[in-house]
Amino acid sequence: MSPEHGPRRARVVIVEPALSQLDKLNPAETHRLDRAVVAISANPEIGTPVPDTLLRDYTDDIEGVRVIYYVTALRTITVVAYVEA
Repeated sequence: MSPEHGPRRARVVIVEPALSQLDKLNPAETHRLDRAVVAISANPEIGTPVPDTLLRDYTDDIEGVRVIYYVTALRTITVVAYVEA
């Protein structure tokens, strides 16, 4: 009997504006941001909806991270549009 698996994580895609922001982060900031992206991929509804858009805003005040993203219709891909750490 095979072990049960948890819910499948969404694949995360980071678009050009966010990639440019990533290039400016130091290793500690990148690590904090990685933790936030993993949390979002595991639970795409973790962020707060941005009114009148498809975007969600995830802020982790403890880690000092903010990610703006949207989730595709089938919830299989999370597209990161903005990062701040």
